[in-house]
Amino acid sequence: MSPVTQAVRPTVAAPAGTARLTSGRAPGFGSHLADFGPIPSLVAEGLLEELRASGLEGRGGAAFPAWRKIEAARARGRSRGRRAVVVGNAAEGEPLSSKDLTLLRMAPHLVIDGLLGVATTLDAGSIHLYGPESALPAVARALAERPDARAIDLRPSAETFVSGEASAVVSALAGRRPVPQDRTVRLTEAGLNGRPTLVHNVETLAQIALIARFGAAWFRSVGTATDPGTRLVTVSGDVASPGVLEIAGGTRIGDLLGFAGADTAALSAVLVGGYHGAWVPAAGFSANLAREQLAPFGAAVGAGILMALDARRCPLTLASSIAGYLAGETAGQCGPCVNGLPAMAEVLHRLARGDRNAGLPAEVRRLAELVTGRGSCHHPDGTARFVLSTLTVFAEDVAAHLGGRCAKDHS
Repeated sequence: MSPVTQAVRPTVAAPAGTARLTSGRAPGFGSHLADFGPIPSLVAEGLLEELRASGLEGRGGAAFPAWRKIEAARARGRSRGRRAVVVGNAAEGEPLSSKDLTLLRMAPHLVIDGLLGVATTLDAGSIHLYGPESALPAVARALAERPDARAIDLRPSAETFVSGEASAVVSALAGRRPVPQDRTVRLTEAGLNGRPTLVHNVETLAQIALIARFGAAWFRSVGTATDPGTRLVTVSGDVASPGVLEIAGGTRIGDLLGFAGADTAALSAVLVGGYHGAWVPAAGFSANLAREQLAPFGAAVGAGILMALDARRCPLTLASSIAGYLAGETAGQCGPCVNGLPAMAEVLHRLARGDRNAGLPAEVRRLAELVTGRGSCHHPDGTARFVLSTLTVFAEDVAAHLGGRCAKDHS
């Protein structure tokens, strides 16, 4: 028996297979209790130990151990005598991701359970949920159904690429622009109103709610040793059935694309990690969606985003469009974003539209190196990663463009 479930045994059977977060039959509170049972009375040390044993990492993109952020905020609150702030973050920002919106609509009570459980562990002074305005009515209805609901502040998120970055979320909650902050102090030390602030992605919170009920061993019963449990992924692009899937950690990329109805033989690559991610070529589809197997491609699981690309489509045209979008999503706080990203996007655009200047790829690489590590946030780094991955994975297409012989679809 786990430390968390000593006081209250699960009253229903734990979800089997890979349908866990998505196993609920309906979003209402009655169905939620019937499907998952009540969340047990949590002991702070027990929850932290269970999360540590589970290996759960944050599902918002950074993959930081979930327990460690909670422990850091708890320790800071104790040492300073200031009650912590807990924030559920559903501001995906990334155009290719819809997992958090889907989760809030399908299983809002799991997210609320996670928020309340973590808030109890931290003895938090305030709880906030920051997400797309279209998702908040479902959360508000869920809160109205619950007899145990504390006051949770619901805030609509900005529809910008960088709005979901943790310090941008805290900035928005404080009434300022929702842009990343140039921080030397971690949010768990001093965040909203100077208080220790825990910002967890809503999928992370929902996973915490399940681990609190069913324990670390159950969580680890699917997935791999290095990527335990399940995760939500958003699959888009050239697939027959785009959407959000729940998969076991370490699922093969080719299998995952097949789940979404893709003809993997017709694809040239898949973008993993969204617009700040990297391309995995078709030869790499046998790799697992896991850190150690994605690393050779410069990719990471991130927020669980995959976009498939048909081999008949021109990757440079698509990449140029994405780079232009990212250049327009600058927070306007530093030179690498304001000047470097538009310049890099313009050179890539010239290459994509048929400019045969042989020096263009080198200029793109020079600009990417120039902006990397020099921004006020990680937006320049992520954009440079995507652009450099494009030049590397699609080197043959680059050569075809420079030779004036690209015959692919540019629409």
